[in-house]
Amino acid sequence: MTQELKGQVAVVTGGAQGIGLAVVLRLMAAGARVASWDRQTDQPAAKAAGASTFACDVADYASVEAALAQTVDALGTPAIVVNSAGIAGPNMPVAEYPLRDWAQIIEVNLTGTFHVNRAVVPGMVAAGYGRILNIASVAGKEGNPNASAYSASKAGVIGLTKSLGKELAGHDIAVNCVTPAAARTPIFDQMSEEHIAYMLSKIPRARFLEVEEAAEMIVWAVSPANSFTTAAVFDLSGGRATY
Repeated sequence: MTQELKGQVAVVTGGAQGIGLAVVLRLMAAGARVASWDRQTDQPAAKAAGASTFACDVADYASVEAALAQTVDALGTPAIVVNSAGIAGPNMPVAEYPLRDWAQIIEVNLTGTFHVNRAVVPGMVAAGYGRILNIASVAGKEGNPNASAYSASKAGVIGLTKSLGKELAGHDIAVNCVTPAAARTPIFDQMSEEHIAYMLSKIPRARFLEVEEAAEMIVWAVSPANSFTTAAVFDLSGGRATY
């Protein structure tokens, strides 16, 4: 394994499990010094890999600021940020969707991504370098039935990424996102079996995404090798996406 990111400081939100944890492991293998931010205060897998772990609720801007300050103090200013924290919420039609769940999903998935982006950009601008990767979803492109809040939140992440990427295009700061199809992670615990089967039926490769596959694309996107592309959306849908 090459050490193409040796010495770079990286932050991964939602790094305790799922795609976030796979990214933590891949970044560590590439030589980065990694901080995993997660609402879970105990992150045994990330700690075992050698990552620094910090409690962080991305929906709370004060919590994001505190995690950033702790990261800077322990490791230095982040040059890489991967926003993986997210929730799925219930599977229900719009006419029955609980208002509290709608607000929480938007707050975590969209506003939380905004909070982290807002907090880390000044340090990257000051350093003259940065790589941000926001994890959206194929649901943000196509919309999944009975998942309106999740689909809307991830569409918002795509729009946020394109906007910020254009704002920072004059700097050596790339801001991109990926749109994964479903991966079998703990987020499935929030979904109905019917909805999981629906998602699988839409993937031409006829299987779910492996988290390690996602990590490979994501880590390339936050590496120095990605020196030109910004404000872009990288597909990870197994052939599902039509644009």
